[in-house]
Amino acid sequence: YCIGEANFSDHGANRLGASALMQGLADGYFVLPYTIGDYLADDIRTGKIKTDSPEFDEAEKSVKSQLEFFITNKGTHTVDYYHKKLGLVMWNKVGMARNEKGLKEAITEIQEIRDDFWKNVKVPGSLNEFNQELEKAGRVADFLELGELFAKDALEREESCGGHFREEHVTEDGEAKRDDANFAYVAAWEYTGKPSEAILHKEQLEFKDIELKTRSYK
Repeated sequence: YCIGEANFSDHGANRLGASALMQGLADGYFVLPYTIGDYLADDIRTGKIKTDSPEFDEAEKSVKSQLEFFITNKGTHTVDYYHKKLGLVMWNKVGMARNEKGLKEAITEIQEIRDDFWKNVKVPGSLNEFNQELEKAGRVADFLELGELFAKDALEREESCGGHFREEHVTEDGEAKRDDANFAYVAAWEYTGKPSEAILHKEQLEFKDIELKTRSYK
């Protein structure tokens, strides 16, 4: 599930960037074909997964209903139209540097885009053919929920840490200001049907063999 970008054989345990990309390419070409099969071998031996369960029937019905909606909806805007609108909001207000005002605006704007998407999206083609626009519609529908959840999570985390830089939380010299007392945890959001109603679960980080410190390049 994680090849190359977290491999420290060539460039150290905390290095990301160009060297990690190179390692990812090398691992993907030379290592992955031999390792992934072994990793999945036990699951492959379980044989065909049964589909005669209420949960499978419910999931299948939900997917079919969504696909039929996309094909039959008489909308006026393409999937790309909504994809670009969402991308612009994410770029401007949920990028690496975020602030409370922008994140709250982003949540509202994404909700409005999503509401319009489900009313006015138009997907050409048919259901029973190779239809990339139909596939894209399903992906953008997911993006419209994930985008709001990203903003919600960033708004919840009142600190600056790693790729999450809250403009309200900086040191006097402009560096990222972590809050380990309140945010030293891994966040997992439970889906409840709406991103705005997602439930936050926290797994506290425990450091036993190393000391938690703030890294500085100065």
